[in-house]
Amino acid sequence: MGSEEKAAIIFNATFVHPAKFYLNGFSNIPHVKYYYVFLCFVYIMTVVGNCFLLSVIYLVKTLHTPKYMIVFNLAFTDLCGSTTLIPKVLDTFLFDRRYIVYEACLSYMFFVFVFAGMQSWTLVIMAYDRFIAICFPLRYHSIVTKPAIAAMLLFSWFCLSSVMAVMVGFINRLSFCGSLVVQSFYCDHAPVFRLACNDTSINVVMAWIVFIILVCIPVILIGLTYVSISIALSRIASAERLKAMKTCTSHLMLVAVFFLPVLGTNITSVSSYIHPNARIINSTLTHTIPAMLNPIIYSLKTEEVLNSIRKLCKRNRLNLTKQEQRQDCCLMQLGGHL
Repeated sequence: MGSEEKAAIIFNATFVHPAKFYLNGFSNIPHVKYYYVFLCFVYIMTVVGNCFLLSVIYLVKTLHTPKYMIVFNLAFTDLCGSTTLIPKVLDTFLFDRRYIVYEACLSYMFFVFVFAGMQSWTLVIMAYDRFIAICFPLRYHSIVTKPAIAAMLLFSWFCLSSVMAVMVGFINRLSFCGSLVVQSFYCDHAPVFRLACNDTSINVVMAWIVFIILVCIPVILIGLTYVSISIALSRIASAERLKAMKTCTSHLMLVAVFFLPVLGTNITSVSSYIHPNARIINSTLTHTIPAMLNPIIYSLKTEEVLNSIRKLCKRNRLNLTKQEQRQDCCLMQLGGHL
């Protein structure tokens, strides 16, 4: 083993666990630090954008609806997902702290996958909201209620956390007696379990199950909802159709931004060889860019959010004007007493 691969080994009953893994990241790319600076910029934009959207939804009472509960959950998930991933990537590669403790690596893997899964399934719940709104408009308010959406979101959190806990649990049943270099920029599932020196067949099955749950089922469900929406729209007048289609624009953009890079990367990796550096770039952008773009898309493309932002700005201006008037009155009264 090379110097990068040497780590103390902990013998645990029947399984051999390393004290640390080594995150390899990019190999032989000049000026790679500029890419990490770019990721830092993406993270700052993600935090600002999602915090702003969360604040708008929280402060404006008219946005306290089932639809915006879903948007709030997406913004929260984007914020948590980016915070789980990007600061650690920057710390690892900008400051060359590439060794990661075994237990920290598994925790890292769990949270990255949970938040990625919640992003995916929140988009499914959004599609369900649009499906009911367009296909069953008269029953929308009786079907899409706050308790119903809260139950769907909580169920998604619980199921995804359980699946990812099982996935990480199976990693813990592997023995690592060879290379400890993870060929990725974080503790990704496949690059970690491929380092094991015992049977990994259950981990391969688990990888496919996770891929089906996180990508395949959501894409199929969203596709089916939009087929149903298209059929429903074909039966109504063109003016109403255009109005209904506008309500779907933001969601379709979010779906495209999130799923197209994931599908593209996975299809390419199955059908042909991808250089490890190209795979890392694709993976980092897939994990980070959607979280940055989601609040921008929702803020700029949704009339309700734009109107709410205008209302907040007006309210703040009025409050400032009132404060200034009070200060002027106080100064006049003091002047009168003097």
